[in-house]
Amino acid sequence: MSRFVFRARVPVERPFALGLTAMALQRLSTNAVDMIDADGRYRRALTFGKRNIVMRVRQVASRMLEVELVGARTGRLLPTAQRMLGTQVDPRPWERRVSAVSWLKQLTKQHAGLRPPRYPTLWEAVAHAVVFQQISIHAAGAIMRRFVVQFSAPLEDDGVLLYPFPEAQTVAKATLKKMLHVGLSANKALALKDAALAFAGGRISEARLQRLPTAEAIAALSALRGIGAWSAAVILLRGLGRLDVFPLNDSGVAATLKLVAPDATVDLDRLLLQLGDQRGMLYFHLLLGRLAHRERIRE
Repeated sequence: MSRFVFRARVPVERPFALGLTAMALQRLSTNAVDMIDADGRYRRALTFGKRNIVMRVRQVASRMLEVELVGARTGRLLPTAQRMLGTQVDPRPWERRVSAVSWLKQLTKQHAGLRPPRYPTLWEAVAHAVVFQQISIHAAGAIMRRFVVQFSAPLEDDGVLLYPFPEAQTVAKATLKKMLHVGLSANKALALKDAALAFAGGRISEARLQRLPTAEAIAALSALRGIGAWSAAVILLRGLGRLDVFPLNDSGVAATLKLVAPDATVDLDRLLLQLGDQRGMLYFHLLLGRLAHRERIRE
């Protein structure tokens, strides 16, 4: 792979916290794709056409990120890096929405600088939604790691192995036996296969979904095998950055609310109505709250 390095300084509005935003993208340290170094630098490999690119991001000032893209013709991927880290998302609408909800206002202060991260492709968002359905985050994380290692070839970057997320075309050609081998249930393996075939064959496209209103996009995603309302909302939130959706009927949400909200009887429906078109940000704040609680237990 070419060692050409494209470097760019990306301005961000304060507050911005690369560490928190990358953590919301990574979720678990066992993640084989999204890596956070000891010094806070975020790294991952991206597939661009038939080439693999290494992306490195570090925060060099409160209002500035430095992005390095290693490989041939890498400058084209700078907008992807910006979308992934939510650098152009204005935090003020969310802050206004939570100003009247004291516990959520406090949680937002604890997570100052968090932006809504996105997967680089809609396919990756769909694959994660399928794998993480109806099982614990730890079990899903372990399965996803085996899936990535099985269907992707790693790159070495400064002694660290980075795995590009497996492409839809690769999964479309995979045997069911190999997919079951990583720990997927038969239903999830078939759902992933169907989604991979849909993306590889053009039956579903990120560009087309991006143009659809949220309700129509949910309907289009729900036509895929194994994708229901919860999965479709997660895909739109983490894949297309639609902050007007929130994944309902998630047992993890109820459990996390008990951890981070002083009143265990939070009316979620009323809260989501208050948050309006910013409700998707609640998902990321609850995720970080849950991860922080798990770390406190380990201590």
